[in-house]
Parts: sequence; structure tokens; C-alpha cells
Amino acid sequence: LERAETGPAMGALRLMDPQAAESILSRLPAEPKDRITGALPREVRDQWASNLTFPKGSVGRMMDPVWAVFRPEMTVAQAVEELRELVKREFITYAFVTDAGNRLIGVIVMRDLLFADPRARLDEVMLKTPFSLRADMQLMDAMREVLTRHFPVYPVTNSLGVLAGAVRGRRLFEAQAIEISAQAGSMVGVEKEEKLSTSWQRSFRYRHPWLQLNLLTAFVAGGVVSLFQGTIDQLVILAAFLPVLAGQSGNAGCQALAVTIRGMTLHELKDGSAWRLMSKESLLGLFNGFIVGLVAGAGMFLLAKSQGNPQALPLALIVVAAMTGSCIVSGLFGAVVPIALKRLGADPATASSIFLTTATDVASMGLLLSLATVFLL
Repeated sequence: LERAETGPAMGALRLMDPQAAESILSRLPAEPKDRITGALPREVRDQWASNLTFPKGSVGRMMDPVWAVFRPEMTVAQAVEELRELVKREFITYAFVTDAGNRLIGVIVMRDLLFADPRARLDEVMLKTPFSLRADMQLMDAMREVLTRHFPVYPVTNSLGVLAGAVRGRRLFEAQAIEISAQAGSMVGVEKEEKLSTSWQRSFRYRHPWLQLNLLTAFVAGGVVSLFQGTIDQLVILAAFLPVLAGQSGNAGCQALAVTIRGMTLHELKDGSAWRLMSKESLLGLFNGFIVGLVAGAGMFLLAKSQGNPQALPLALIVVAAMTGSCIVSGLFGAVVPIALKRLGADPATASSIFLTTATDVASMGLLLSLATVFLL
């Protein structure tokens, strides 16, 4: 942009999300920044300046100017005449009707203008009490509001109902897709803004502390295993199934965690539904754990038999029981941990996986080794 001509540079910025355009402009040197900003329409400059007064992550940061704004007493013919001039320089989807205080009172669809009597007043053809977003509304709250309202453009008002701007529907859904996709990275210590082009130094600074924390929790699971060193010395075959149980129960927990966090993101988790969710995930853990445990138990039985171990059947039954129990714990923790973290004020997407991994490792390895100690030694 520093080297680009003013016209193409201005056009490229106007095609972008206003947040991204504002961010790029703020990083440009003074000369190209002033040159490009000066070429922008005054309405765009004023709108972008207004956007910066709203919190990050809010709808207000994404607003575009509203071009077609009319008063209710205007006639259809007068509005059409103004629109003919507006469409020569701006793309118009809807026209908005405001009162003397600039409060939004109606929306006009172009089709309605086309078929309306030219002498009719706009308040006779407009859609009254239109849906609008609040400028201070957070992005995810806005997405919940528009899930069943798929419009190309949404008017945005302030707390008094005054028309503040408009947001394109496409940008809202793109922002939601980015937010949801970033959650997967947050769960394993990847910065939300990290991309393929992010420098390795920045990636290292963010990822490494997470790995150190993960190592600390791994020591917890290792400590549990060390408590049963005598059991492992006598039943070495158990060591082969420790990672099997840890991996399977971990996957079961991650499934519950993913569903819970997605439900929290989309505000599907309401008062009273947390208990139902925990019951459901525990039940799924019971059935999935038992069925998977039967397969794992069969594997233990065959392996023990091939080694001539006289305790092949008890070992197989212990694997089934441990797999079932650990999957129940994993499913329960996958639902409980993000809910608890949110109530404590932490980010569930970022912190949940650490606690879940620790719980599943301790539960799976602890159950297998403790059952073997009690029933086989």
C-alpha cells in the first residue's frame, strides 16, 4: 500500500473489513496514510473514526457507513430520485428510514420501492420496527441474534436506537467462522491470530509456555503410575495397555469438551441444561467405554494367552472395567471443566484441555493399575 497509487489503495481498503482496514492504516507511515485517508469519502473516514470508539470484538468495530437514509414524510418518487444518484458511487442494498432524532424506524426493500405508488410516503411502504444490532454487542452475541435472520446487511443502532451504521452479513459470518476455528488452536496453545505466515519467534513465545504447563501436568500422571511401580514390576503386560486407555479416554473427553464449548459459544447451554449435559456425557462414556473396553479386553486376553499368562481372563476383565470407568470420568470432565472455568472467569477454550488431559490420564492409568493391584496381587 505504501507504493500503490492512491486510487487502487483506497479501493482495496474499502473492500476489506473496516477493522482490518483501520489496523492497516494505523501501521502505515504518515505520508501514505494521510494520502490514502484523504482520498476516502468523508462518510467513510467519519465512520471508521466512530468505529474506534467501540470495544474490540464488538459489532461497532465492523460498521460501514449507511448511505441511503430518508425521512418518513418523503415520497417514493423523491427517494428513488436520490437513490439514482447514490447508486452511481455506492452499492445500495436497503434504504433506512429515521425520525428527526435519527432513530431507526423502518427499512425499505428496493423491490417495494419499485412497485410502490410514486406519490406514497415512505412510512407507508417501509417495514416498521425493523430488526437491528446494537453497536456495543459482542460478536458472538450478534451471531446468536442473526442465526435465523439471514440478511445481506444489518442496521446497527446505539443504546438509544439511533442509527450508527450497518454491518454486512457476510462479514459477520466470516468473523464467526474465524472465531470458532481459532478455538481449536486455543485448546492446544496456539494463538488465535497465528497463521501460516506468522513468524516462528512469535509462535515460539506463545506455544512454549503451554508446553511447559503441559509437561507439569504430565508429571502428575507420571506420579500416579509411579505409585504402582510394584504392580507394574509383577504384571509388565499392563504397561502395554496404559497408553491405550489414556488415548481412548482422552478422545472421549475431547468429544465431550468440543460439544460443550461449541454449545457455550452458540449460547445453547442455558440454565438447567448443564446437568442434562453432564448426565448425557456420562451415559455416553458408559456405553462407549464398555464397547471399546470389550475390544481392548479381547486384545489383552489374546496377548496374555500368547505369553502363557494364567491370569489372561482377569486381566481382560480389568481392562474392560478400567476402560468403562475412565470413559465415564472423561465424558463427565469434558462437560464439567469448561462450565466451571467459565463460571470462574477463565476462557474455557484455552484452559480446558490442560485440566481434561490430566484428569483422563490419572483416571485411566489409576483405574487400571489400582484394579490390578486389588484383584490380581
